[in-house]
Amino acid sequence: MKQYCLALDLKNDPVLIAEYEAYHKKIWPEIEKTIFDSGITKMEIYRVGTRMTMIMETDDSFSFSKKAVVDKNNPKVQEWEDLMWKYQQALPHAKAGEKWMLMEKIFSLTK
Repeated sequence: MKQYCLALDLKNDPVLIAEYEAYHKKIWPEIEKTIFDSGITKMEIYRVGTRMTMIMETDDSFSFSKKAVVDKNNPKVQEWEDLMWKYQQALPHAKAGEKWMLMEKIFSLTK
């Protein structure tokens, strides 16, 4: 198992934030399938203000580059991504077109 943490911002609009969260109470079944099919075994999104953090647990078959290719060729995923972009905004230091950005682990504590 591997774990990844990613960040992205939402637009600072309470109505849009509420709509975004409503979509995530029951994501489209096609989106859920593509997530699990890619090797992601668990995904959680947390929010404070407009900042979101996604934590993903994956099996050994997962690859960001492989998922990007599969997603780019899936019309339903593209429809979902286009819809979600209505609510999302890139982090200030993101490159053009970059959405969820991989975070660097800087601390870990285990008992």
